[in-house]
Amino acid sequence: MDVLKRLIPVGAIALALAAGGCGGGGEPSGTPTGAAPSVSVNPTLAAMVPDAIKSDGKILVGTDATYAPNEFLAEDGSTVVGFDIDLFKAVAQTLGLQVEVQPATFGDIIPGVQSGKYEVGVSSFTVNPERKKQSQMVTYFNAGTQWAVKTGNPAGIDPNNPCGKRIAVQRDTVQAEDIAKRSEACVAAGKPAVAISPYPGQDQVANSVVTGKDDAMLADSPITAYAVKQSNGQLEVIGDVYDAAPYGYVVNNDQAQLAQALQAAVNELIQNGTYGKILEQWGVQAGAVPNSQINP
Repeated sequence: MDVLKRLIPVGAIALALAAGGCGGGGEPSGTPTGAAPSVSVNPTLAAMVPDAIKSDGKILVGTDATYAPNEFLAEDGSTVVGFDIDLFKAVAQTLGLQVEVQPATFGDIIPGVQSGKYEVGVSSFTVNPERKKQSQMVTYFNAGTQWAVKTGNPAGIDPNNPCGKRIAVQRDTVQAEDIAKRSEACVAAGKPAVAISPYPGQDQVANSVVTGKDDAMLADSPITAYAVKQSNGQLEVIGDVYDAAPYGYVVNNDQAQLAQALQAAVNELIQNGTYGKILEQWGVQAGAVPNSQINP
Protein backbone atom coordinates (compact mmCIF):
# COMPACT_ATOMS: atom_id res chain seq x y z
CA MET A 1 0.00 0.00 0.00
CA ASP A 2 1.10 3.57 -0.66
CA VAL A 3 2.66 5.13 2.45
CA LEU A 4 0.62 8.32 2.16
CA LYS A 5 -2.61 6.36 2.28
CA ARG A 6 -1.67 4.88 5.64
CA LEU A 7 -1.53 8.41 7.05
CA ILE A 8 -5.18 9.10 6.26
CA PRO A 9 -7.19 8.39 9.42
CA VAL A 10 -10.65 9.05 8.02
CA GLY A 11 -12.33 9.95 4.72
CA ALA A 12 -10.66 11.28 1.62
CA ILE A 13 -11.05 14.93 2.53
CA ALA A 14 -9.51 14.61 5.99
CA LEU A 15 -6.00 15.29 4.71
CA ALA A 16 -7.28 18.28 2.77
CA LEU A 17 -8.84 19.80 5.86
CA ALA A 18 -5.67 19.31 7.87
CA ALA A 19 -3.47 20.81 5.17
CA GLY A 20 -5.86 23.72 4.70
CA GLY A 21 -5.78 24.61 8.41
CA CYS A 22 -9.48 23.89 8.98
CA GLY A 23 -10.96 21.72 11.69
CA GLY A 24 -13.21 19.03 10.27
CA GLY A 25 -14.87 18.16 13.56
CA GLY A 26 -17.66 15.69 14.11
CA GLU A 27 -18.47 12.53 12.22
CA PRO A 28 -18.17 12.56 8.41
CA SER A 29 -21.52 13.25 6.77
CA GLY A 30 -20.90 10.31 4.42
CA THR A 31 -20.89 7.72 7.21
CA PRO A 32 -23.91 5.39 7.34
CA THR A 33 -26.95 5.89 9.51
CA GLY A 34 -27.77 2.80 11.56
CA ALA A 35 -26.38 -0.71 11.54
CA ALA A 36 -25.85 -2.64 8.32
CA PRO A 37 -28.84 -4.85 7.41
CA SER A 38 -28.57 -8.49 8.44
CA VAL A 39 -28.02 -10.90 5.56
CA SER A 40 -28.75 -14.63 5.43
CA VAL A 41 -26.96 -17.23 3.35
CA ASN A 42 -28.84 -18.35 0.24
CA PRO A 43 -27.87 -22.05 -0.09
CA THR A 44 -28.74 -22.18 -3.80
CA LEU A 45 -26.51 -19.22 -4.60
CA ALA A 46 -23.78 -20.38 -2.22
CA ALA A 47 -23.58 -23.61 -4.22
CA MET A 48 -22.52 -21.52 -7.25
CA VAL A 49 -19.26 -20.42 -5.58
CA PRO A 50 -16.17 -22.18 -6.99
CA ASP A 51 -14.78 -24.85 -4.67
CA ALA A 52 -11.37 -23.14 -4.48
CA ILE A 53 -13.00 -20.11 -2.84
CA LYS A 54 -15.67 -22.01 -0.91
CA SER A 55 -13.07 -24.24 0.77
CA ASP A 56 -11.70 -21.56 3.12
CA GLY A 57 -14.95 -19.62 3.45
CA LYS A 58 -13.51 -16.26 2.52
CA ILE A 59 -13.02 -14.09 -0.54
CA LEU A 60 -10.00 -11.83 -0.96
CA VAL A 61 -10.65 -8.40 -2.47
CA GLY A 62 -8.36 -5.57 -3.57
CA THR A 63 -9.55 -2.05 -2.74
CA ASP A 64 -8.16 1.47 -3.09
CA ALA A 65 -9.14 2.87 0.31
CA THR A 66 -8.91 6.57 -0.66
CA TYR A 67 -12.29 6.90 -2.38
CA ALA A 68 -14.81 8.08 0.22
CA PRO A 69 -17.68 7.42 0.65
CA ASN A 70 -17.26 4.28 -1.45
CA GLU A 71 -14.13 2.86 0.18
CA PHE A 72 -11.93 4.63 2.73
CA LEU A 73 -10.14 4.16 6.04
CA ALA A 74 -12.07 4.46 9.29
CA GLU A 75 -10.85 6.55 12.22
CA ASP A 76 -8.62 3.69 13.39
CA GLY A 77 -6.50 4.19 10.26
CA SER A 78 -6.67 0.54 9.21
CA THR A 79 -10.28 -0.64 8.83
CA VAL A 80 -11.65 -0.17 5.31
CA VAL A 81 -15.26 1.06 5.31
CA GLY A 82 -17.69 2.55 2.80
CA PHE A 83 -20.77 1.83 0.77
CA ASP A 84 -18.80 -0.42 -1.61
CA ILE A 85 -17.50 -2.43 1.32
CA ASP A 86 -20.86 -2.81 3.07
CA LEU A 87 -22.53 -3.89 -0.16
CA PHE A 88 -19.86 -6.41 -1.09
CA LYS A 89 -19.92 -7.86 2.43
CA ALA A 90 -23.66 -8.41 1.97
CA VAL A 91 -23.00 -10.04 -1.41
CA ALA A 92 -20.41 -12.33 0.18
CA GLN A 93 -22.66 -13.18 3.13
CA THR A 94 -25.40 -14.18 0.69
CA LEU A 95 -22.88 -16.62 -0.77
CA GLY A 96 -21.78 -17.89 2.66
CA LEU A 97 -18.41 -16.12 2.53
CA GLN A 98 -16.45 -13.68 4.68
CA VAL A 99 -14.60 -10.78 3.07
CA GLU A 100 -10.89 -10.13 3.51
CA VAL A 101 -10.02 -6.64 2.28
CA GLN A 102 -6.51 -5.74 1.14
CA PRO A 103 -5.94 -2.01 0.49
CA ALA A 104 -4.06 -1.42 -2.78
CA THR A 105 -3.14 1.29 -5.25
CA PHE A 106 -6.00 1.62 -7.74
CA GLY A 107 -3.88 0.92 -10.81
CA ASP A 108 -2.55 -2.31 -9.27
CA ILE A 109 -5.92 -3.94 -8.58
CA ILE A 110 -6.85 -5.29 -12.03
CA PRO A 111 -3.32 -6.70 -12.58
CA GLY A 112 -3.62 -8.18 -9.09
CA VAL A 113 -6.88 -9.91 -10.03
CA GLN A 114 -5.30 -11.20 -13.23
CA SER A 115 -2.32 -12.61 -11.33
CA GLY A 116 -4.45 -14.22 -8.63
CA LYS A 117 -3.32 -11.91 -5.84
CA TYR A 118 -6.96 -10.84 -5.38
CA GLU A 119 -10.06 -12.86 -6.18
CA VAL A 120 -12.19 -9.77 -6.81
CA GLY A 121 -11.50 -6.09 -7.35
CA VAL A 122 -13.97 -3.94 -5.38
CA SER A 123 -13.04 -0.31 -5.91
CA SER A 124 -15.62 1.72 -7.84
CA PHE A 125 -14.41 0.41 -11.20
CA THR A 126 -16.34 2.05 -14.03
CA VAL A 127 -17.19 -0.47 -16.72
CA ASN A 128 -15.52 0.43 -20.02
CA PRO A 129 -14.39 -1.48 -23.13
CA GLU A 130 -10.75 -1.78 -22.03
CA ARG A 131 -11.63 -3.22 -18.63
CA LYS A 132 -14.10 -5.66 -20.18
CA LYS A 133 -11.25 -7.05 -22.25
CA GLN A 134 -9.11 -7.44 -19.14
CA SER A 135 -11.73 -9.03 -16.90
CA GLN A 136 -15.36 -9.91 -16.29
CA MET A 137 -17.20 -7.02 -14.66
CA VAL A 138 -20.27 -7.62 -12.53
CA THR A 139 -22.34 -4.42 -12.33
CA TYR A 140 -23.93 -3.10 -9.13
CA PHE A 141 -24.12 0.73 -9.24
CA ASN A 142 -24.27 3.69 -11.63
CA ALA A 143 -22.18 6.88 -11.45
CA GLY A 144 -21.08 9.72 -13.69
CA THR A 145 -18.31 12.32 -13.63
CA GLN A 146 -18.58 15.53 -11.60
CA TRP A 147 -16.18 18.49 -11.31
CA ALA A 148 -15.38 20.53 -8.19
CA VAL A 149 -13.50 23.77 -7.61
CA LYS A 150 -12.51 25.96 -4.71
CA THR A 151 -15.59 27.81 -3.47
CA GLY A 152 -16.30 30.84 -5.61
CA ASN A 153 -14.40 29.32 -8.55
CA PRO A 154 -11.51 31.82 -8.29
CA ALA A 155 -9.73 30.25 -11.28
CA GLY A 156 -12.81 30.68 -13.49
CA ILE A 157 -13.02 26.99 -14.41
CA ASP A 158 -15.32 25.88 -17.21
CA PRO A 159 -15.35 22.06 -17.55
CA ASN A 160 -15.99 22.51 -21.26
CA ASN A 161 -12.95 24.79 -21.63
CA PRO A 162 -10.24 23.81 -19.13
CA CYS A 163 -7.41 24.82 -21.47
CA GLY A 164 -4.37 26.11 -19.62
CA LYS A 165 -5.85 25.31 -16.20
CA ARG A 166 -4.36 23.05 -13.51
CA ILE A 167 -6.64 20.05 -13.13
CA ALA A 168 -6.25 17.29 -10.53
CA VAL A 169 -7.29 13.71 -11.23
CA GLN A 170 -6.57 10.23 -9.89
CA ARG A 171 -4.34 8.07 -12.07
CA ASP A 172 -5.77 5.12 -14.03
CA THR A 173 -9.38 6.35 -13.77
CA VAL A 174 -11.87 7.18 -16.51
CA GLN A 175 -11.48 10.81 -15.43
CA ALA A 176 -7.76 10.63 -16.24
CA GLU A 177 -8.72 9.55 -19.76
CA ASP A 178 -11.38 12.27 -19.89
CA ILE A 179 -9.08 15.17 -19.03
CA ALA A 180 -6.34 13.87 -21.37
CA LYS A 181 -8.81 13.98 -24.27
CA ARG A 182 -9.94 17.48 -23.28
CA SER A 183 -6.32 18.60 -23.24
CA GLU A 184 -5.77 17.16 -26.71
CA ALA A 185 -8.81 19.07 -27.94
CA CYS A 186 -7.38 22.27 -26.47
CA VAL A 187 -4.10 21.80 -28.35
CA ALA A 188 -5.93 20.93 -31.58
CA ALA A 189 -7.87 24.20 -31.25
CA GLY A 190 -4.65 26.18 -30.82
CA LYS A 191 -5.16 26.72 -27.09
CA PRO A 192 -2.83 25.86 -24.17
CA ALA A 193 -2.88 22.24 -23.02
CA VAL A 194 -4.44 21.37 -19.69
CA ALA A 195 -1.85 21.17 -16.90
CA ILE A 196 -2.89 17.74 -15.66
CA SER A 197 -1.88 16.77 -12.12
CA PRO A 198 -2.22 12.98 -11.74
CA TYR A 199 -2.26 11.60 -8.19
CA PRO A 200 -2.15 8.01 -6.92
CA GLY A 201 -5.04 8.56 -4.49
CA GLN A 202 -8.31 10.47 -4.52
CA ASP A 203 -7.44 11.97 -1.11
CA GLN A 204 -4.54 13.84 -2.72
CA VAL A 205 -6.78 15.05 -5.55
CA ALA A 206 -9.19 16.81 -3.19
CA ASN A 207 -6.33 18.11 -1.08
CA SER A 208 -4.66 19.75 -4.07
CA VAL A 209 -7.75 21.83 -4.84
CA VAL A 210 -8.40 22.84 -1.22
CA THR A 211 -4.81 24.03 -0.85
CA GLY A 212 -4.81 25.85 -4.18
CA LYS A 213 -2.15 23.71 -5.82
CA ASP A 214 -4.67 22.84 -8.57
CA ASP A 215 -7.63 24.77 -9.93
CA ALA A 216 -10.19 21.97 -10.14
CA MET A 217 -10.76 18.24 -9.81
CA LEU A 218 -12.97 15.70 -11.48
CA ALA A 219 -14.02 12.33 -10.10
CA ASP A 220 -16.97 9.96 -9.94
CA SER A 221 -20.08 11.88 -8.92
CA PRO A 222 -20.56 10.34 -5.42
CA ILE A 223 -16.89 10.90 -4.61
CA THR A 224 -16.98 14.56 -5.66
CA ALA A 225 -20.22 15.14 -3.75
CA TYR A 226 -18.71 13.61 -0.61
CA ALA A 227 -15.51 15.68 -0.91
CA VAL A 228 -17.58 18.86 -1.19
CA LYS A 229 -19.70 17.96 1.85
CA GLN A 230 -16.62 17.20 3.94
CA SER A 231 -14.74 20.36 2.94
CA ASN A 232 -16.54 22.73 5.33
CA GLY A 233 -17.41 25.06 2.48
CA GLN A 234 -13.98 25.07 0.85
CA LEU A 235 -15.13 23.22 -2.28
CA GLU A 236 -18.18 23.41 -4.54
CA VAL A 237 -19.39 21.37 -7.49
CA ILE A 238 -19.43 22.95 -10.93
CA GLY A 239 -21.27 21.83 -14.06
CA ASP A 240 -23.54 18.82 -14.47
CA VAL A 241 -22.89 15.12 -13.94
CA TYR A 242 -22.06 13.48 -17.27
CA ASP A 243 -21.00 10.17 -18.83
CA ALA A 244 -22.97 8.04 -16.35
CA ALA A 245 -21.86 4.40 -16.45
CA PRO A 246 -22.05 1.34 -14.19
CA TYR A 247 -19.53 0.24 -11.59
CA GLY A 248 -18.48 -3.40 -11.73
CA TYR A 249 -16.77 -5.95 -9.52
CA VAL A 250 -13.60 -7.08 -11.30
CA VAL A 251 -13.28 -10.87 -11.74
CA ASN A 252 -10.59 -12.65 -13.74
CA ASN A 253 -11.63 -13.88 -17.18
CA ASP A 254 -11.14 -17.52 -16.19
CA GLN A 255 -13.55 -17.17 -13.25
CA ALA A 256 -16.92 -17.13 -15.05
CA GLN A 257 -18.53 -19.22 -12.31
CA LEU A 258 -17.53 -16.71 -9.65
CA ALA A 259 -18.81 -13.80 -11.76
CA GLN A 260 -22.17 -15.55 -12.14
CA ALA A 261 -22.37 -16.17 -8.39
CA LEU A 262 -21.67 -12.51 -7.61
CA GLN A 263 -24.24 -11.38 -10.16
CA ALA A 264 -26.88 -13.69 -8.67
CA ALA A 265 -26.11 -12.42 -5.16
CA VAL A 266 -26.40 -8.76 -6.18
CA ASN A 267 -29.75 -9.47 -7.84
CA GLU A 268 -30.92 -11.30 -4.71
CA LEU A 269 -30.05 -8.27 -2.57
CA ILE A 270 -31.85 -5.95 -5.00
CA GLN A 271 -34.97 -8.12 -4.90
CA ASN A 272 -35.10 -8.54 -1.12
CA GLY A 273 -34.52 -4.83 -0.40
CA THR A 274 -31.14 -5.13 1.31
CA TYR A 275 -29.38 -3.41 -1.60
CA GLY A 276 -31.60 -0.34 -1.35
CA LYS A 277 -31.18 -0.12 2.42
CA ILE A 278 -27.37 -0.12 2.16
CA LEU A 279 -27.35 2.58 -0.52
CA GLU A 280 -29.75 4.73 1.50
CA GLN A 281 -27.59 4.41 4.62
CA TRP A 282 -24.66 5.91 2.70
CA GLY A 283 -26.76 8.50 0.86
CA VAL A 284 -25.90 7.13 -2.60
CA GLN A 285 -29.31 5.75 -3.58
CA ALA A 286 -29.34 7.93 -6.71
CA GLY A 287 -26.93 5.41 -8.25
CA ALA A 288 -29.12 2.34 -7.72
CA VAL A 289 -29.47 -0.09 -10.64
CA PRO A 290 -32.49 -2.35 -11.33
CA ASN A 291 -30.36 -5.46 -11.83
CA SER A 292 -26.79 -6.73 -12.13
CA GLN A 293 -25.20 -7.67 -15.44
CA ILE A 294 -21.88 -9.16 -16.54
CA ASN A 295 -19.87 -7.08 -19.04
CA PRO A 296 -22.86 -5.09 -20.33
